Amino acid sequence: MKIYWNGESKNIIGSRLKELRQQQNISQRILAARLTLSGVEFNDLTILRIEKGERFVPDYEIAVIADYFKVSADYLLGRKEQ
Repeated sequence: MKIYWNGESKNIIGSRLKELRQQQNISQRILAARLTLSGVEFNDLTILRIEKGERFVPDYEIAVIADYFKVSADYLLGRKEQ
C-alpha cells in the first residue's frame, strides 16, 4: 500500500536511506539486522520497501535510522543537508 500526499509518496526518507546504506557499502539485509538490534523489528524487505517509497515510515523508525547513521531526522526528511 502506498500512502500519497499531494500526489507524491509520503515516504520521503527512502532515497536518503538508500544513499546512506550504499555509502557504508552494506546490504539491505545487514542494515535490517543492525537496526533490529535497537529493539525495532526490520527485515530486508522492510528496507527495500522504504527505499522504494512503498512503505510508510513511522516516527520511531525514523529515530532509529537517524541514530544508526548518526544523522538528524531532518536530514532523513530532506529538510536540511548533513
